[in-house]
Amino acid sequence: MKQLPRLLMVAAALSLLALFVFPMWKIVLYAPQYPDGVEMHIWINKIGGNSPGTLQNVNILNHYVGMKYIEPDSIPELKYFQYVILVMVGLGLLAGFINRKGVFLAWSILLVVLCTLGMYDFYLWEYDYGHNLSDTAPIKIPGASFQPPLFGKKDILNFVAVSLPHIAGYFVGLSMLLGFGAWFLKNKNKKQHEKATVLAGRTAAYSMFA
Repeated sequence: MKQLPRLLMVAAALSLLALFVFPMWKIVLYAPQYPDGVEMHIWINKIGGNSPGTLQNVNILNHYVGMKYIEPDSIPELKYFQYVILVMVGLGLLAGFINRKGVFLAWSILLVVLCTLGMYDFYLWEYDYGHNLSDTAPIKIPGASFQPPLFGKKDILNFVAVSLPHIAGYFVGLSMLLGFGAWFLKNKNKKQHEKATVLAGRTAAYSMFA
């Protein structure tokens, strides 16, 4: 029980490595001509889909309404954010080695802040692609925008866009829970130790005067 907070902290750090194995987010486009959906996957360092031609199909659909082509090589976040995650893994392992409640809490809060900033950046990316449309688009609808939802479901013309976390996204959520769990248990253990120390001191003092 004493080492459990440290183990949880290490597990929280290692859970982030799932971002290099599985996609962290997915956007699925459903339409009468695509009843099974066109499923785009967003990784920590690339964009793909549930089939090799997914990104090409998405770009073809985007072209008709004037949206920019999605070119992973031109998205800087896909290049540097993976290093941010590696630093967080290293800091998490270091926090487990230090084994202090304040360090556990600081790491967990930092992860929440980074994820919040990442989601905001994702929103801005969606906004840019959905609103900055080409004037030469084959299909023009005055005042229309084609921004997919940040989270959940949205009707866009004859499409239904669904945006949800994928496997690695849930691992990030697990990492947060483990980090805060490590802090909670460490704090609880410290209070129990302090309480036991006070009780032992009172017992010793009573024995001296008994």
